[in-house]
Amino acid sequence: MRLVSEGAPVTQSFLEVISSCVMCRACETACPSSVHFGSLMEDTRASLADKTVPPWQVLAYSVLERPKLLRVLTGIGAVAQRCRLIPRALERRLSLPRLPVRQATLTPTGSDVWLFTGCVMDAWQRPVHAATMAVLAAMGFGVSLPGPEGACCGALHSHAGLKSKATMLASKVIAAFPGDAPVLVDSAGCGAQLLDYARLLGTDEAVSFASRVHDIHEWVARRAHLLPPVKPDAIPLRVAVQDPCHLRHVQRSHLPVRDVLSRYASVVDLDDDGVCCGAGGAYSALRPKMAGAIRQAKLQLIDAAAADVVASANPGCSLWLAGGGARVEHPMVLVAQRAGLM
Repeated sequence: MRLVSEGAPVTQSFLEVISSCVMCRACETACPSSVHFGSLMEDTRASLADKTVPPWQVLAYSVLERPKLLRVLTGIGAVAQRCRLIPRALERRLSLPRLPVRQATLTPTGSDVWLFTGCVMDAWQRPVHAATMAVLAAMGFGVSLPGPEGACCGALHSHAGLKSKATMLASKVIAAFPGDAPVLVDSAGCGAQLLDYARLLGTDEAVSFASRVHDIHEWVARRAHLLPPVKPDAIPLRVAVQDPCHLRHVQRSHLPVRDVLSRYASVVDLDDDGVCCGAGGAYSALRPKMAGAIRQAKLQLIDAAAADVVASANPGCSLWLAGGGARVEHPMVLVAQRAGLM
């Protein structure tokens, strides 16, 4: 990467290496020198975006920037699914869930904290946000919600090398969360991106905003004494925890997931020390063969854990694993269910 930045020729093999990385960033956890490999990759991809990012990918990502359009397309896709107009092979490749025809409305409940809702997660997995808000309400906290300007965090844009777009989205998100209340995030990939705004923008405003961002599990674990108890009729539950890479290797906040879940279920760790599931944002769609091989290894470990359900705190991971046949729930959904809140 350094040689290319200094003028060395960009060969096809170099492009292949750069574009084939799943960006799990496990190398950062392992590196004794704490090299920020993810940032190096993003900067390198940004310099090569005209060679590595096809027009269709730019168009697809532009949909994420428009919440209304994403909701309309989601509704159309949901109807097409019901009418069996979407080929099963395409659904499997994209790990499409059963898309919602209608979405329940989220209503602000107070101003103690903000909840970052995102783009795809809000369009496809809004019940996770509803569960998160129910848990926070049971703990005594009111939740504010951003407007449409605070939807897409720009994570996929950054990973692809579309730096100007990512920077623009970061500025919009920051403006959508005024004040100084904590910004809680229940999507690991989004949380990592929001925390990276300080580096991405390099402004005092971005640094201040990033200091307010917290993964939901980390924030809740610090206030675990306020969590509601398990409902009296809850049956025993064995939960295998799958660590999203951006929670384990970037935010380093994977242990609070276990702290929170252990109050409601028997928690089991997978025997792989947090290896990537293969989703990698858009990686599973761009490189399905490699992603599928990684997923298969993860599914074998899930089977070996003999758990009732897999807990995953990232939409990409949960959709990808569910597409492989696993039963997956967000940790906050499990907490809300076990506490009788939903």
